[in-house]
Amino acid sequence: MGNIDKRNRLNELPFSYQVNKNNSVFLMYKGKQIKTLKRKEAEKFLRKIESAENEKDIQLLLAKVTGNFKRGNER
Repeated sequence: MGNIDKRNRLNELPFSYQVNKNNSVFLMYKGKQIKTLKRKEAEKFLRKIESAENEKDIQLLLAKVTGNFKRGNER
């Protein structure tokens, strides 16, 4: 994973997720909900999370799933 997080922003743990009772997954960035995963997409995400080795791998996975939602002009 060496060159993926060059600025070490994932060390701050900006991403988090929460699983609902009906297996919907809410993805959050700095405490704000930015995406919801349902059904098969949520199941696939949860399987990947279970296989992650450490917290930085989980943060990278969350960053990839959320996509390119920040363009640089947001504060």
